[in-house]
Amino acid sequence: MEEMLFYDRMQFAFTITFHYLFPQLTMGLSLIVVYFKWKFLKTNDPHYNKATHFWMRIFALNFAMGVVTGIPMEFQFGTNWAKFSELTGGIIGQTLAMEGMFSFFLESSFLGMFLFGEKILGHRWHFVTGLLICLGSWASGFLIIATHSWMQHPVGYEILANGKFVLNNFAALFTNEWLWPSYLHNQAASMVTSSFVVAGIGAFYILLNKNVSYGKLFLKTGVIFGLISSIIVAMPTGDLLAKNVVKYQPVTFAAMEGIFHTEKKGAEIVLIGQPDVKDKKLDNKIAVPNVLSFLTYGNWDTEVKGLDQFAVDKHPTNISGLYYAYHIMVGLGTLFIGVMLLAAFHLFKERLFKTKWLLWAFMFLMPFPYIANTTGWYTAELGRQPWLVYDLLRTADGASPTVSSGNTLFTLMGFVGLYVLLGMLFAILVGKIIYHGPEPVKK
Repeated sequence: MEEMLFYDRMQFAFTITFHYLFPQLTMGLSLIVVYFKWKFLKTNDPHYNKATHFWMRIFALNFAMGVVTGIPMEFQFGTNWAKFSELTGGIIGQTLAMEGMFSFFLESSFLGMFLFGEKILGHRWHFVTGLLICLGSWASGFLIIATHSWMQHPVGYEILANGKFVLNNFAALFTNEWLWPSYLHNQAASMVTSSFVVAGIGAFYILLNKNVSYGKLFLKTGVIFGLISSIIVAMPTGDLLAKNVVKYQPVTFAAMEGIFHTEKKGAEIVLIGQPDVKDKKLDNKIAVPNVLSFLTYGNWDTEVKGLDQFAVDKHPTNISGLYYAYHIMVGLGTLFIGVMLLAAFHLFKERLFKTKWLLWAFMFLMPFPYIANTTGWYTAELGRQPWLVYDLLRTADGASPTVSSGNTLFTLMGFVGLYVLLGMLFAILVGKIIYHGPEPVKK
């Protein structure tokens, strides 16, 4: 059973990690595309319209990859996680169906119009279709995170005699206290990814001395959007989400922060340290006294519960993985704020485009928001373990009892091989678009 559960979780972890490389760019990029089109309508500067076309091609490729890699996860609910689907389908099936019917169809329907219908629609209706694509993209994220939030903090449900969960308050799904901080945090993180990609490609053009006018436009846009979104990720959304973890999953919070023993006179915040789960301590730690208590409760001396206050069978099943995922996310998020503040200062002083080391930094940093987003999701998922529905349904009770570990491992290897090929094809196509660059403006 443990081996089967391990491969079930590994397969879902791999497929969803690969899949989310694409939506995290499309959600943020859709807003930037709408911004470029709006600027064109406002200024009539053709550079903005050409920028819209350029980024929409990259958006379309990401969207297609997101669809292709997202479909297998839906099937996994019926194969590897059939018991989970049977017990909770009456609740999560509603939000997932709404995501498919309303959000996905809205996004995909208008994507074709936006890509190919500009001459027929005219610029104003072309902008409207872009706005609807953005709305569909963000609505899709909202409904997925509504599902996830219910699993983290179940509300509005009752459990029947046969063990099935049914919804007795539909509105509770969308007023869940866990939902809005999670959604806004996720969307802001998506904007960070998009901003670094846009800024990084802009820096690439400036350094290459190719498409320089577009390079400056992309870099400036990426810095402005990136500064705002990287701050929002931390405050208020990240802070509100952390407070929800403290309130509803205190054992998860203790594991995230590496607090093995209750700190009664104020908890320190650990900057660096390695968890030793066996001996229940942090090795080689560098910490600042009492700061965690202040950030969490607004008081320097407030007690923060450690893992010793909770039953062992309710501890997260991978404390080390959770601790590292959380600290990588936070560390990278702090780095992003610093880089964007520095870039904004140079932009204000009108020397950003000539500061080569900063341009190289943006190119180098392009992959790191993907890492931060991935570790952020790992924090949420590892933190919920050993539960599928927190404190109600254990992960081991949601797996399909008739699917063997060998079958799951075989299909996992198939997914790995197929996704490597898809990833290579995607990289080649996007690389060609970037190398070619936006269409030049006719004088």
